[in-house]
Amino acid sequence: MPFKVEKVALWCGEIEDKPGELAKVLEPLAQAGVDLHVVLAQRNPAKEGFGMVHLGPVKGRKAVDAAKSVGLSEASTPVMLRVEGTNKPGLGHLMTSALADAGINLAFVGATVLGNKFVAFFGFDNDADARKASRILSQLKVSRK
Repeated sequence: MPFKVEKVALWCGEIEDKPGELAKVLEPLAQAGVDLHVVLAQRNPAKEGFGMVHLGPVKGRKAVDAAKSVGLSEASTPVMLRVEGTNKPGLGHLMTSALADAGINLAFVGATVLGNKFVAFFGFDNDADARKASRILSQLKVSRK
């Protein structure tokens, strides 16, 4: 069964590492009706008291204005692909092995399963690697066993 693969532009920004800061960033996006597919916020170990938030997609004028109003900007790197499909044991290995065999290095990966479906987010250092990975991942053959 084929995977659905799509590029998702990430928006990012710095936030203070204190209660409620992520909620403040998300509030105008929620009010603008932005349907986020990914939100990742974490402390910045190199800068005490601060963290980073990455989220996306941000599409349309209202969404872009909301993101900019809280200090977010579209990131040129990492380039992220969202991959989804029917889950089965070993898919993580199958996908990462195919990318490794093609000489593609990952900036990050995250995945989760809900019911019998999975969604994974792969980050790449540049658009060329993301395009190559998109072709590879969308053409992977997964047995139905």
